[in-house]
Amino acid sequence: MFQQRLDIYKDIEKQRNSKIIVFITGDRPGLETQIHSEVYDYFVNHLDKIGVTAKISLYLYTRGGNTLAAWSIVNLIRLFCDELEVIIPAKCHSAGTLMALGANIIIMTKQATLGPIDPSIHTALNPQIEGAPVTSKFPVSVEAIQGFTELAREEYGISSDETLGNVLLKLSEKVHPLVLGEAYRTRSQIKMLADRLISHQLQEQEKKEKIINFLCSESGSHDYTINRREAKNDLGLAIENPSEELYTLIKKLYDDIHEELKLTETYDPSSLLGTDEAKEYELKRSIIESIDGHSYYFVSKGSLTRHEISSNGITQRIIDDRRTFEGWKYEEAKQ
Repeated sequence: MFQQRLDIYKDIEKQRNSKIIVFITGDRPGLETQIHSEVYDYFVNHLDKIGVTAKISLYLYTRGGNTLAAWSIVNLIRLFCDELEVIIPAKCHSAGTLMALGANIIIMTKQATLGPIDPSIHTALNPQIEGAPVTSKFPVSVEAIQGFTELAREEYGISSDETLGNVLLKLSEKVHPLVLGEAYRTRSQIKMLADRLISHQLQEQEKKEKIINFLCSESGSHDYTINRREAKNDLGLAIENPSEELYTLIKKLYDDIHEELKLTETYDPSSLLGTDEAKEYELKRSIIESIDGHSYYFVSKGSLTRHEISSNGITQRIIDDRRTFEGWKYEEAKQ
C-alpha cells in the first residue's frame, strides 16, 4: 500500500541521493495496462511538487505501450533534473526500454530484463481478428513486415522490381496500405528517438547504431529478453548493479506492488465472486507515485452478478461483469 511504501521511497532516496518517482503499468492477465499519453499530466504534477533537482530515480516496471508517450515522459523528467537513472526491478520492455535508454544510468537487478523496441501498429485499419468482436484488431508488428519482405528477397531470391511489387500487393491484401505506410514511418521514427535518447549514455555513433539496430531488428523477436549481463557486456549500455542494501529495498518495493496489483494472478471473475451471488470490486492496475507528489492510481470498479440463462431447455449459470468506473484516482500521504 502507498502509505507503507513511503518509508521504502525515503530509504531509496537516501541511498541514491535522489528524488524517486515510481511508474508501474500492471500486466495482470486480463487487466493489462500500458504506457499512455494520459499519464503525462500526472508526471507533471509529481515533478512540479518535486521541483528542479540534481537527480531523479525513475523506478519502472512495464511491458511497454505508446512510443511517443514514452519519449515525452522521459524528456519531461529530464527537464527537472541534471541526472536521470532508471531502476528496473523486473520487466522493462518495448517502450519501457526506450525510456531506459534516456537515462544516464540503468540500475538492473539480476532478474530485470529489457526488450526490443520495435513497436506494433494499432489502428482502426488493422486486420480483423477472426471470430472476435469487430473492434478487436490484430496488432501489426513493424519488424514482422520487414521480415516478410526480407523473406521474399533473401530466402526466395526475389529481386526483380516487378516480382517484389507483386509481393507487396499480396501483402497489402491482408494489411491495409495505410497501415504499411504507418509501419515504415514508425520504424524510422523509433530509430531516431532511440538515437537521441541514448546520447545521454553514449556519444560514439558506431556504438549507438549497434545497440539501436539490435533493439529494433537484430534480436529477432519482440519477445526476446535482455538481462543485465547482455545489456552491459554485449550491448554496452550504462548498467549498474545494485548493492545488496539497495537490492533489498528494490525487491521489497517490488514485492509490495506485486501483491497490491496482483501482477501474476489472472483476473478471473468466478474466483473473485467465490460462493457469493453478487459482489462489487475495485482493482488497481497502474500507479505513479512519489513522496512529494503522492499517489495517482488507475483503477477498475465494477460489480459481479451470477445469474441463470436458459436456451433450448438448457440452463446455464453465468457471471455478468459490469464495469461502473475506470480511471485515475488520487491518494495523498497521511502525515
